Amino acid sequence: MKLKTEKDITTIIQQDEWMMELLKVAKSLDLPDWWICAGFVRSKIWDTLHIFDERTALSDIDVIYYDSTNIGEEIEKRLEDKLKGLLPTIPWSVKNQARMHLANQIPPYTSAVDAISKFPETATALGVKLDQEDKVVLIAPHGIEDVVNLIIKPTPYFSGSKGKMMIYEKRVRDKNWKATWNKVKKEIVEDE
Repeated sequence: MKLKTEKDITTIIQQDEWMMELLKVAKSLDLPDWWICAGFVRSKIWDTLHIFDERTALSDIDVIYYDSTNIGEEIEKRLEDKLKGLLPTIPWSVKNQARMHLANQIPPYTSAVDAISKFPETATALGVKLDQEDKVVLIAPHGIEDVVNLIIKPTPYFSGSKGKMMIYEKRVRDKNWKATWNKVKKEIVEDE
């Protein structure tokens, strides 16, 4: 199957009952500026492009949101517990992006989308949520070209410094995506 547009991506997610169930459960928390992001979206795209019969297992389901009025980590744990109560077999991970600059020792994010834009790889810098009519909304701050062309490369945020590039390179090695999705290609990034 070819995936060429954002509409193609939202359509395959909209047709996936499991993904839609998770999106509806996450939406039920009524969090500000919320998204399910990263591997949840990327893996669906890559599984589809590889014509896999079965979904690739995910180590976690990343639910992010942005609420600068309450950045206590204990709130995230309560939200995870609530999600686990609704769907106990799902490995939920909930993070308030208004707090993550403290954990990562970087300047504060301005929104959840700003946080997504600063994920390590362009192919993972993706998020989805449901609108009021339960239609899938996709955010792709760096576009979809890399993910649909099975290219792994750093986001501009990570390609800007040697230290961040080391984090990116380690992550790509550790994730070893090519072992699961054999058509994936890592773009060579030249030192600046």
